[in-house]
Amino acid sequence: MTTVEAPSDLGRRLVEERLAACVQEVPITSTYRWDGEVTRAQEVLLLIKTAGDRGDDVVRWLERNHPYDVPEIMVLTEAEAFGSYLSWLVDETRPGP
Repeated sequence: MTTVEAPSDLGRRLVEERLAACVQEVPITSTYRWDGEVTRAQEVLLLIKTAGDRGDDVVRWLERNHPYDVPEIMVLTEAEAFGSYLSWLVDETRPGP
């Protein structure tokens, strides 16, 4: 699989491959230390919404396709998700047409 460069490409492919029901792109400014230097950069935070049982698949996919050496991947559980939204999310992350 080819590495994807643009955040919007990552989001589109995650939804197309039914790994995510929705991906939101949020522009952010990050300040962090990398290779011993403090860096400030414009980045895009992706909020990837998927079913709990698809989380490991999404993480593996991101590890293969994300352009960063160390992508920020944080997993939150669905325990607090609204009922009908959670149902939609699960439906959209199942194999289908």
